[in-house]
Amino acid sequence: MYAALFVALLMVLGLTSTTAAARPDDSGPAAAQTLTWTADNDITKYKSAPTTAVAGATTIVFENSEATGNTTGMPHTLTFDTSDPEYNNDVTLNILANPNDDQGGKHTAEVTLTPGRYRYHCTIPGHGSMQGVLVVTAGGGEDSTAPEASAKVEGTTNADGAYVGSATVAVTATDEGSGVATIEYALGADGAWQPYTAPVVVDQVGTHKIRYRATDKAGNASAEKSADFTVVAPPTDDKTPPETSATVAGEKNDQGQYVGMATVTVTASDTGSGVNKIEYALGDGAWTAYTAPVMVHEAGARKVRYRAADKAGNQAAEKSVEFTVVAPPVEDRTPPETSAKVEGDKDSDGAYLGRAKVTVTATDAGSGLDKVEYSLDGGPYLAYGSPVTVDRVGRHGVAYRASDKAGNTAAAKTVSFTVTEGGGVPSPNCPEYDERLTVFVGTVDTGIPNRVTNNRCRVGELIEDEKEWTSQALFLKHVKGVTDKLLKAGEIDRREYNKINRAAKQSGIGKPGQTEGYRTILDGTQKSFDQWEQVGGGKFGLNADGSITSSTSVEGMGMLWFPKRKYGDFSLKLQWRDDAPGNGNANGGVFARFPQVHDHPEESRPEWVAIKYGHELQINDRPDGDMYKTGSVYGFDRVGLAGAHVTPKGTWNDYEIKVVDQHYSIYRNGVLINEFDNTGGQDFTPPRGDDPGTDGRRYASGYLGLQVHSVSDVVSYRDVRVKEL
Repeated sequence: MYAALFVALLMVLGLTSTTAAARPDDSGPAAAQTLTWTADNDITKYKSAPTTAVAGATTIVFENSEATGNTTGMPHTLTFDTSDPEYNNDVTLNILANPNDDQGGKHTAEVTLTPGRYRYHCTIPGHGSMQGVLVVTAGGGEDSTAPEASAKVEGTTNADGAYVGSATVAVTATDEGSGVATIEYALGADGAWQPYTAPVVVDQVGTHKIRYRATDKAGNASAEKSADFTVVAPPTDDKTPPETSATVAGEKNDQGQYVGMATVTVTASDTGSGVNKIEYALGDGAWTAYTAPVMVHEAGARKVRYRAADKAGNQAAEKSVEFTVVAPPVEDRTPPETSAKVEGDKDSDGAYLGRAKVTVTATDAGSGLDKVEYSLDGGPYLAYGSPVTVDRVGRHGVAYRASDKAGNTAAAKTVSFTVTEGGGVPSPNCPEYDERLTVFVGTVDTGIPNRVTNNRCRVGELIEDEKEWTSQALFLKHVKGVTDKLLKAGEIDRREYNKINRAAKQSGIGKPGQTEGYRTILDGTQKSFDQWEQVGGGKFGLNADGSITSSTSVEGMGMLWFPKRKYGDFSLKLQWRDDAPGNGNANGGVFARFPQVHDHPEESRPEWVAIKYGHELQINDRPDGDMYKTGSVYGFDRVGLAGAHVTPKGTWNDYEIKVVDQHYSIYRNGVLINEFDNTGGQDFTPPRGDDPGTDGRRYASGYLGLQVHSVSDVVSYRDVRVKEL
């Protein structure tokens, strides 16, 4: 039964058959060794796996069966990575096994291994921790022989064998076993080891030692060796010593003393043979080679002496700098103490009727409070001056923090609560719904905080840039009227007033070709919600605040789609929120440009018509698991976590998907995070056996849908609107 639930998943992954490819072995010698991997119910590691092998013909066995401890029917793969140049990529192996397949979960493949390292892993989403490295040696068992390393010093030498002007040291290493992995070198008797990538040039006059070593892919390190030589200056008539100077920097008190630390920087120049070395000494101490600015922490009167010599042997006269270091005053390193209290009338479920009042308090026994801030529902932090009243129906979170005058900031805390209808002030009737951090006019980001105004609407919600405007003059008049009122009320300043009005002109709204507005297709009413259709597994429910949230009790993967019409070139805007339980993250997405899902000639499951013949624009902020993160075109164009512009979980995110011809653009909170050209001939990755690739997804128009992935991938959507382009 469990395996049946994975049928759809397996087809998505293209893992419905065993694939094992390498050098053709059918006519070669019989396998000299057998390597066995096993798996069980665990999705974080293989139950057993080999770590070493010898090169040559090999039988690979992968068993994921009841006998190995798999009692749930969980599928796993054994896949060799061929994309990372750090590892061998000459064996293509991709075995899918589960206890209920036609082999009972035990599969074999014949391959030929070569010396080096192979990385293997499981490609099932969520099983990414199942991975390891197989080290292959040339033969005769485990490679226990270290590489051979040698060095050659080259350059012009004098009659004494010293190198004139400079010497070049080239290091080489060979390994007959697993192969050379790294070569390292170090300067002098105690210098730090560093990677060797090119011959090392030494031009400082004096005696030198270059140490070197090598490590092979099996981890064997060669014994340290060294090359010793002397560099002398070329013949010169330079009789002038270098010019030297020193500066002292650091934080000073009123007496000119350095607080906590002083940093001494020494410089030297020589127009003749060139500077050979710089030295310094603390007080009457010994001379030390100067390689970086000297930090003096010890309190008291201090002297730093310094000198330099050039390559002709001319020594500059000793100089010194004197200064005083004092201990810093006792620092306030303790952040303020903060707390919050939520007040209001509650119903029997603990929800606040009509409104909730949040009072934040902060105290600081050290340097004193500097500022207290709060953030409503993941919005920007605002200065806290009086209790915050929240009267919008729905689930809310108020984050708060405080900073003291020493710069210590208390960790943000959050109080969460629900406001329900009944009593109090009704929800604000804002012209539009916009909770982005900054004010946008059309696509122009003003950079001005999208703060809540006195009428409880945000600045961006008062500017109606998504409706139909028949001329730009009318739109500019509207924006001026809004900003005039905000300026008069002191809710924006003159600079912000000018920026918003300039952005209105730059937006082009109302000009020919930019008169059409957005049509809302999910506005939070039951009538609007009833125009959508659920197919496949899962379910969405309409909330009191007008959003919809995926079910935590109806199992399966499915889709809520809008069957009323197709869209050609369009801009789709909506808001989504990750509501996954606990510390998890939701996996969801938006489907675009797919054909009619019922009675499809090649796919009987309606939700899979969207999956296979449309594009899924991914929603997934989870730091591990599936490699396709928010903004990805699933299966074709990957966005990593760093490029997904992740926001705190529970935050409403603006999402725009713009499709023109076959070009897709995805925006998150006003920032372009991905672009994709839907050209033909692109394959779905990871491979999926029956997937048509982009050739089967190049429709000029299609339908729109919202994905529900599972009962643990809880995601909410709201305010879905479309503009035809």
